[in-house]
Amino acid sequence: MVNQAISNCGILAHFQGLWVIQALVSSFLAIVFIQSGLDKTFHYKGNLDWLKGHFSASFLAGLVPILLSTLTAIELAAGLTCLFGAIEAVVYKTFCFGFAGSLLSAITLLMLFFGQRVAKDYAGAATLVPYFILVVINLFFLA
Repeated sequence: MVNQAISNCGILAHFQGLWVIQALVSSFLAIVFIQSGLDKTFHYKGNLDWLKGHFSASFLAGLVPILLSTLTAIELAAGLTCLFGAIEAVVYKTFCFGFAGSLLSAITLLMLFFGQRVAKDYAGAATLVPYFILVVINLFFLA
């Protein structure tokens, strides 16, 4: 019934199917990870100083500079891949970049979650769970 109502609405007839959801999820993830990666890039020193303090009592303390650089690169890769995924979903109605971007997003979130747990920032780790659930559901539909 809903599909029939949508198909009778002219321009809205083109907004059916998985590609709409994929474009929205990929756009959301692109915003999250491009913004985060650019923030880490443009405010590297401030982020590095804060993270050194955050991990000072953990076994990751000496690895913070390399981990920050690695995380920044993966966040930017995830965000840009998701951006291409959103464009791909809208233009071609395919999901290769969307799937790859979601996979990179899941890996990035696992890295962040691991770091928060190691630093004993359990509240910070908990804030990542909704993002991870969104990504896993997205991967389920694209697999």
